[in-house]
Amino acid sequence: MTPHPHHTTAAADRIPVAQKIAYGLGAVVTIVAVNSVVQLTSLVYVVGLGISAIWIGYAQAFPRLWDAIVDPFLGNYSDNCRSRYGRRIPFLVVGGILIGIAFWLLWTVPRDWSKPAMFGYFLVVSLFFYTVVPVYAIPHGALGLEMTTDYHEKTSLFAYASFIGNVGALTLPWVYFFANRPVFHGDTVNGVKWVCLGMSVVLTAAAMICAFVCKEGKFKQASAQPPVPILQGFKATYRNGTFVRLVVVFVLLIVGFQLVMGFNNFITIFFLYGGDKDAASRLMAHNGTLWAAVGILGVFPMTWFSKRFGKRGTVIFALALIGLGNLSKIVCYSRAYPYLTMIPTVCLSLGMVFCFSLVNAMIADICDEDELSTGVRREGIYFAVYNWWWKVAVSIATVISGYLQRLTGFVEGAAVQSDATLFWLRAWEIGLPPVLCFIGILLLAKYPLSEERAYEIKHRLAERRPETSPS
Repeated sequence: MTPHPHHTTAAADRIPVAQKIAYGLGAVVTIVAVNSVVQLTSLVYVVGLGISAIWIGYAQAFPRLWDAIVDPFLGNYSDNCRSRYGRRIPFLVVGGILIGIAFWLLWTVPRDWSKPAMFGYFLVVSLFFYTVVPVYAIPHGALGLEMTTDYHEKTSLFAYASFIGNVGALTLPWVYFFANRPVFHGDTVNGVKWVCLGMSVVLTAAAMICAFVCKEGKFKQASAQPPVPILQGFKATYRNGTFVRLVVVFVLLIVGFQLVMGFNNFITIFFLYGGDKDAASRLMAHNGTLWAAVGILGVFPMTWFSKRFGKRGTVIFALALIGLGNLSKIVCYSRAYPYLTMIPTVCLSLGMVFCFSLVNAMIADICDEDELSTGVRREGIYFAVYNWWWKVAVSIATVISGYLQRLTGFVEGAAVQSDATLFWLRAWEIGLPPVLCFIGILLLAKYPLSEERAYEIKHRLAERRPETSPS
């Protein structure tokens, strides 16, 4: 991997800082809401309420599958929307309000219901939650893809989104900690409910700021093009080999960790601390805070690395760091020194922020390439199809994860777990993700959309529009 000369962003292509900050606040909504659900569901419904992990796996998977089905339609509808307020903004307002409501409802399960009834409640509310999330998330993602045409400014925008989103993510590891405070009299489930009420208000406020400050970049151009049928949009994404290659790489990364999602919490509680939830919650909170802090600071080296080595080289480096960092848990899961787990936390967080800050910027480059080939702007369908693929994969992986957890011998609601169970939890959680990361590296080796190619596309598109001079 060698550095190469890079272009300088023209003043006309720069996004105002206020809009970058607002867009970043908008990213907080989905980062915090969705990741909170992922992290808290097992702790509340499996550990706290004693509901079967397999039941919860299905309850998480079905709504995500529905979410995946909804995504392309919302992406296409957003692309074809011609309201007086734009293609994306109306969705941000409506979706932001509904996410706040749905997020809080997830944690208000009636405690006097039977376990099957509580499972049914979670299933129904999850379906509502994962229906309203794409109403906000898909237009928000598409908005970011169209706010600038510059290769490096795209990275800058999503670096802001990652930085601010991870500042918001600082709250995540402390939700479980605060829910275990004495004010809730040892009732963790009730504590989560009230802590998440405050979070839901903040999420909706962040969505409103994003909606009213950010400006759409391609609304005028898109308004002049005829509506694109959803099937045509689908076909365009699948014919784009660059896009398909990128999607496969990130689906592998996501699935690798989704299959063992939650195992880390169980390893911390039952292996490192022998079932002491309060002590475990402190380490989980500190590791979560470290994860978020590294994610915040990581956008700075990511931006530098991307300018010096390009987006492809940066993602390859990140995947290698993630894989090796995860393997370091072989040593770092130590009962004598549990805080060694901060080492893989740093590696994984840094690698993830590199990857997920750049994937949207890379999709934005692909959208420009698609416009050059077809003459059509369709950021919404590209962003939606990317989300569709990984959500389907995550849904399937979530169900398999429940069976995988059961295969380890894990007993829901038990105060301790067997030595064999703790061994297999560690074996799967440590070994599986690196294998899929290294496959992703091989696939990225021939990723064709370099900085030089992106600027060539930018200039050729500018030549098609006389009112826009190449820069």
